[in-house]
Amino acid sequence: MEHRHVGRTGLRVSRLGLGTMTWSRDTDEHDAAEQLRELVEAGGSFVDTAASYADGGAEELLGSLLGTRFDRADVVLCTKAGVRRTGDGAVVDASRGALLASLDDSLRRLATDHVDLFLVQSPDPRTPLEETASALRLAVSSGRARYVGVANHAGWQVARLASLLDEDGIGLAAVEAEYSLLQRGIEREVVPAARALGVGVLAWSPLGRGVLTGKYRRTIPADSRAASPHLAGFVRPYLDAAGAAVVDALVLAAAGLQRQPLEVALAWLARRTQVASAIVGARTATQLRGALGAVDLELPDEIAQALDDVSRPAIGYPERF
Repeated sequence: MEHRHVGRTGLRVSRLGLGTMTWSRDTDEHDAAEQLRELVEAGGSFVDTAASYADGGAEELLGSLLGTRFDRADVVLCTKAGVRRTGDGAVVDASRGALLASLDDSLRRLATDHVDLFLVQSPDPRTPLEETASALRLAVSSGRARYVGVANHAGWQVARLASLLDEDGIGLAAVEAEYSLLQRGIEREVVPAARALGVGVLAWSPLGRGVLTGKYRRTIPADSRAASPHLAGFVRPYLDAAGAAVVDALVLAAAGLQRQPLEVALAWLARRTQVASAIVGARTATQLRGALGAVDLELPDEIAQALDDVSRPAIGYPERF
């Protein structure tokens, strides 16, 4: 599998990464081990998790596998902090104390002394970016993280943090954001900012929260995320007429290429040179195996252009000024 540099850093990740959001909740230890084995045997390395996934359960499960069945050196490990669960729901906290405490807890659960990439999971309007930057700086200088970045941040926040971290050579390595044929909003400001600053893009939900597999075209399967009590709201925004038009075009392209729709969706994203890795959040090893089938597919220019056209986001002032 192809490995790409994350922005202008020395960090290299596999073109397809493994997401663990469902681990220890919808994905048990057996399926998690099978997924990780599928990734490594396909030549992949990048594994993405977070302290907030299953309230730390995903990290614990991943840590148990890395400590027993898989070599830690074979995995490029990314975790995220800054979102914690309370009785009232999720609370965003990107303060220095919260981020570093979360990182320490993550390292304990992951059974390792460092992560390769540490990300702030969500912007925190109550914490100055200068303070968040100081936490990322300490994460690297203390050896607990090799590289740092952010997730789900706006273009101006990416630019400001990159500037703050460039002052002492730490640098901002990556921005992780939702990116797919159904969600191209980061093309307005985040991608241009990342390109100009040498920051790599990591794409989460590259299959449009599962909708780009084509499985929702006629009905909602009983075992799907859209039928799950805690994930139905996550999928629903893309089950509309606009999403259906994109999926129809994708299915048509896939049929012409004699490939699966998810393979074409991932191949479309792989053409974006700023994208270092597309993180596939499979629930089972079988689902991940289907995604890994995309690594040898290169889209013809005319098909890529047609998919660009049908999914193009609206861009107005000031981007088009």
